[in-house]
Amino acid sequence: MYKNYQINTVLVAPLDWGLGHTTRCIPVIRALLQLKIKVLVACDERSKAILEKEFTSISFLSLNGYRVRYSSSKRLLALKIIQQLPKILLSIRREHAWLQQIIRSHKIDLVISDNRFGLYSNQCTCVFITHQLNIQAPFRWMQNCIRLINYRFINRFAACWVPDYAGSFSIAGKLSHPVQMPAVPVQYIGPLTRLAKKEADEKKYDWLILLSGPEPQRSLLEQKFVGVLAAIPGSVLLVRGLPESNEELQVPDNCVCVNYLGGEELEQAVARAAFVISRSGYTTVMELLYLQKKAVLIPTPGQTEQEYLAKHLMQQQWCYAIEQDSDLVEELSKAVKFAYCIPVLQQDSLESFIAAFFHSHTSTSSQPGNLG
Repeated sequence: MYKNYQINTVLVAPLDWGLGHTTRCIPVIRALLQLKIKVLVACDERSKAILEKEFTSISFLSLNGYRVRYSSSKRLLALKIIQQLPKILLSIRREHAWLQQIIRSHKIDLVISDNRFGLYSNQCTCVFITHQLNIQAPFRWMQNCIRLINYRFINRFAACWVPDYAGSFSIAGKLSHPVQMPAVPVQYIGPLTRLAKKEADEKKYDWLILLSGPEPQRSLLEQKFVGVLAAIPGSVLLVRGLPESNEELQVPDNCVCVNYLGGEELEQAVARAAFVISRSGYTTVMELLYLQKKAVLIPTPGQTEQEYLAKHLMQQQWCYAIEQDSDLVEELSKAVKFAYCIPVLQQDSLESFIAAFFHSHTSTSSQPGNLG
């Protein structure tokens, strides 16, 4: 238990919508462990495979994700998501009912939910982590409807933690800085990254390709890269983003392919690469900017958040952005000549922030779920 605060056990639950929700929970878990807090993680087998490589002192509870699949067509992605809404809403109801039992059986004092809408309760304090307070949509009326639904869920939590900076300097731009805020307290906690800056003795790879995200788009991008790897000048390390896979992918001689890299291995790979190619998922963006790497971002077709981030970051010259259906070899040659202007990101102590949150909760409120 941390000092005299009545926080003994914390449940951390990442969403399964891409690996980024899981990997950005790693620094949160590290901070909790530094504060001598017992950590339980609720997740599916894929997230567990990632976190088991990082931690030996945490316990896991099985909790299925929303299991969202994308369309292979950009035009049909929105329809594909709408078709899955009944399944998503059912998952939210199920995880909410599941949490009520788990809080009692495991004596949980605090829940940290990364974008899992059903993990709120009046039995203990529950926190929601998101960078998308302002979810993008093709039409303003649709965006307003989505915001109402998003805030309806967020307002059921005690607080909302946003992994970005407050004020005009921000990574996520208007995604994390809406005109209208949720009703619950919103706290900007700075970027979350599991990776540390490392200096490499020499560059080993010209290109590090990091694949991730829901299917079938992850596989579609992988297939496109496999088709042009031999034409990409220089050496390539391809990381498939499949922690649970043992499959060996056939690649040309200028490429090394691995299914997954843990934190320390990825740190070394990033340090030894001249350029990193990845989706414009927010967690990946935070990590690459923090490491000050020259990055080429390829947003998932039709995913409005990633499309906005890629455009937003390229306008600031923080990253170079290309579309998935473009000529990859030609665009990579342009990326080499791009005038990068990467900012230096500062990180506040996450342990201090969490300790202050504990203090605020336990010293001003005797009722679970309230911050005072």
